[in-house]
Amino acid sequence: MSVSADRVRLDKWLWAARFFKTRSQAALAIDLGRVRIDNQRIKPAHEARIGEMLDVQVGAHRLQVVIRALSSQRGPASVARELYQETAESVALRERHIERRAAEPAQSIRGRPTKRDRRQLGKAFRA
Repeated sequence: MSVSADRVRLDKWLWAARFFKTRSQAALAIDLGRVRIDNQRIKPAHEARIGEMLDVQVGAHRLQVVIRALSSQRGPASVARELYQETAESVALRERHIERRAAEPAQSIRGRPTKRDRRQLGKAFRA
């Protein structure tokens, strides 16, 4: 895996860093404004630069990352994590979001709740 490339399109870098499963998903996210640099919308062909801070929204999670290395090839997750560094406030925000979701009793129910599930939810909200 070539971790040091001279020029890499941002959609290709996002794919190589494993934020998105396909390069077309990365390009679509950029087009929809879910990836921003300095709160500015960009294009998929934008050249990724080391030191740039990205705001990336993947599903319900919003991440702030700084580009540490460039790569145009997708490799193992351990190598992909070396391509960026998540900011401290982003990590704290993500952990709080996970704690809030874990505390919500309705998250454990899949599909339509049964009569038993409804009773348990009622007990959780009264407590």
